[in-house]
Amino acid sequence: MNRLGRDEPLPSQMQGRWIGADDPLSELVVNGGEIICFGTVVNYDHKIIVAEDGALAVSLGVDEDFRLDDFQRENITGLVMTPEGRFLVYNVKFGLEFVSPIP
Repeated sequence: MNRLGRDEPLPSQMQGRWIGADDPLSELVVNGGEIICFGTVVNYDHKIIVAEDGALAVSLGVDEDFRLDDFQRENITGLVMTPEGRFLVYNVKFGLEFVSPIP
């Protein structure tokens, strides 16, 4: 399992601006390795990218154990692109689907 730093980009399928499928006011922006969710930069230290059975999953984490609990409650901790093309983000409190905005 390779841990990649924050400056390494997320997969190309996840790059760009996304809006909440059920809430168009919710916005997610993925630009290289930077993630902005609900207007706030996600402050993570590393990511693990796994491709399995047609799905692409990114798990976000922090290096210091004492920050883990707060990080998991305050930020998204995972992003998943399903084989069907659905883009989901989640943490310990919620999950949300994002879609590309209609131009």
